[in-house]
This record gives sequence, structure tokens and C-alpha cells, in this order.
Amino acid sequence: MAPQDNPAFPSFAEFIDSVASARHEEFVRRGLAGTTSADDFSAMVENVKNLYAGVEVTHSFVDDNGQVFDCVPIAGQPALRGSFSVPATPPDAPAAAGPRGTGQGTPIQPQLRSDRLDKFGHAMSCPPGTIAMRRVTLEELVRSGGVQNFHRKYPQGKGRHPRLSPPEEAASGIHKYAHAFQGVDNLGGHDFVNIWDPNVGSEIFSLSQHWYAGGSPLQTVECGSQVYPAKYGTTQPVLFIYWTADGYQNTGCYNLDCSAFVQTNSAWAIGGTLGPVSVSGGAQYELEMAYYLSGGNWWLYLGGTAASNAVGYYPGSLFNGGQLASNAQDIDYGGEVVNNVAWPPMGSGAFAESGWQFAAYQRDIYYFATDNTAQSAKLTGVQSSPNCFTIVVGNAPDPWNEYFFFGGPGGSSCT
Repeated sequence: MAPQDNPAFPSFAEFIDSVASARHEEFVRRGLAGTTSADDFSAMVENVKNLYAGVEVTHSFVDDNGQVFDCVPIAGQPALRGSFSVPATPPDAPAAAGPRGTGQGTPIQPQLRSDRLDKFGHAMSCPPGTIAMRRVTLEELVRSGGVQNFHRKYPQGKGRHPRLSPPEEAASGIHKYAHAFQGVDNLGGHDFVNIWDPNVGSEIFSLSQHWYAGGSPLQTVECGSQVYPAKYGTTQPVLFIYWTADGYQNTGCYNLDCSAFVQTNSAWAIGGTLGPVSVSGGAQYELEMAYYLSGGNWWLYLGGTAASNAVGYYPGSLFNGGQLASNAQDIDYGGEVVNNVAWPPMGSGAFAESGWQFAAYQRDIYYFATDNTAQSAKLTGVQSSPNCFTIVVGNAPDPWNEYFFFGGPGGSSCT
């Protein structure tokens, strides 16, 4: 039997059929509906159907933690489908001054390569002219509590920027941060993100990321590594992106979950598992990440800043003439956790003071100035709950340059 004929493999056709035939009463009977009403359930069914309307899938595979990816034509991804638009051509991002050394953490490699096979024997890669789109299931939407919550950075609540969101969004105390920022007009920035797998357990999520932000209402583009079991169905870190044009109110979504990000590079699976992960006292792994606003588009780069490293872009038109249509006003890097009963660990789970091979880090941090030059960051660290999470900012010779260690064990009393 050929792998594609394996009855255990969740084929795209079967997936679409299961969505079309889904019934609220059946989800209730199986204990999967939660508090979802029949009307909300119908809206979620329509959301999934619209996400894949008219899509031709040429190949599918599962990643190491069971997430399914479908190879979708570049023109058939949500941001381009039906628009007849040709994807923009990626630029090289501005080069940092001086030689950049290596020899710290081992670089994370692109997840998708033709020599990798999934557990069904399918190649973990996509044919030319297609990109890997993480399969968004009806079950995932139901877990989030509805279509609006599904698109928010945190279900059942509003997302936040660690420093620039309105004060009322900080009142709940659901989000905790250890982060470092600089207020400066910019076209994006760069660093290396150290990859760990903090034990989120029954809590919501733990992440390490970039924010480039500005304006009122707040607009952002974001990227990083996130452990979010309720969304991704795995306790391993995944590659994520996010955006908002109105302070996380009515715009924004993760990954390719709505018609926003245009992916042009098939080497990476956005929303896919990242690995290997770092080991306390042992091997360290890191992913080079950057955003660069060029030609009206916020380009995402992974593994380098050459045009060949560009993964795709957020069109500037998403920001409706707002601040991020021209530039960001703030660079911010660090960790964020969201609680349910207690706050999960951040980074490695060790405090920043533990240092190299024990605490999580981000290093070689610089930003792209509005004159299209790369400038070393001069960050200010913020640790609002130092009994649970800390950050130590420093500057050292290359390859560290501007850097910080951050993280902590979390707990139920993070004041």
C-alpha cells in the first residue's frame, strides 16, 4: 500500500468532507463543543471552509508532532487567492556593520527538506510553486471559543504589546513579560532567538519573540518561537508570526490563519515545530530572525538576511495608512507568558542570572533605521514580575553584540 493510501493518513479531501458534514450536536455528544452555541459553531464551519475555498492541494504531510501541512499553490494561499496579484520580489536586508561571527548556538535548519519523511513516508517538503500551509481544523477553532477569539493572540482575552498597549489591557494581569525595548523609528530589526521548550502544561502559552510596533491604535508585526498546546496540539515550540492593525481588537491573526501574510519561500513551515531544542547545561540551538520594511512590505527573514532567506511578507496595505505603513516606532524583544491558573515557565525556566547554557537568550540585536542602514540596538530591560521572570541586558564583542538573557520558572504568585 502506498503511503498516500494509508487509511490512517488524514487526507485533505477527507478533511474538507469532515468540515462540510460537521454538526454541532455531534460535537456536543463527543464533549468537544464546550460552551459553543449552534450559531457560533456554524460560523466556525464557514471560517474553515472559506480558508480553503477553491484550494488545490498537491501533497500533504505531518510534522514530527503530528501537525498536518498541505502544499498549497502560492497563488492559492489565503492572502492571494482570487486577487490575481503577483507576489513581490524579496530584497536583501541591510547588512550589519563589521563581520558577524558564529560559534554560539547551533543554527536551526529549515523544517522542510525533500530528504525528510514523515511517519507515513511522505516527503516533508512541498513541490515548486507551492508553500506549506498548516491545516486549521474545526476542533482548533472550537477550542479557541469562536472565530474572533481564534484570530486573537490570546483566546478569551485581548492580546497585548508589553509596553505600548492601552493601560486597561494590562489590568487583568493575565500576561507577564521579561523584555527589552528601544523607542526608535525603524524599518524592523534582527536577532538570534535561543530555542527552548518550556513546560506549559495546563497553562496557555510561553513564547520568545520580536515586536515592531507603533501608532494609535497600536500596530505590530511579530515573530518568534511559541509553546501553545491548545492551538497547535503539541508541547514543542513552533515558529509563529502575528500582526495587528488596531491594537489587537478586530484585526490580526497567527501564521496563515487569515488573508494577511504572503508566503513566498517553501523551505519553512510557519506554525510548524522547531527543533532541536536547547538542553540545560548542554547544546544550545538558535534561529536567526528579522523583519525589514521594503517596497511597502514587511518582509520576514529566517536563517539570514539575504533575499534568499526571505520567507514572505505582510503587505503594508494591511495597516490602512497607519503607522506601520511607513515605519515602526519601537523595537521590542523578549518573553511573554499567559496564565490559566498559574503562569508557565518562560524561556528555559531558569532566571536570566543563570546565564549561558542555562537561561534563554536573544543576541546580536540590531535594527534597520529609516535610512536603510543597520544600527546596533541600545535596549532597556523591563522585568515587571521579578520574583517569577527576570532579564539581564548586556553588550559584548561579536558574536553577542547587544544581547540579553531572560526567563524564569513562573508560578501562581507572579507579582
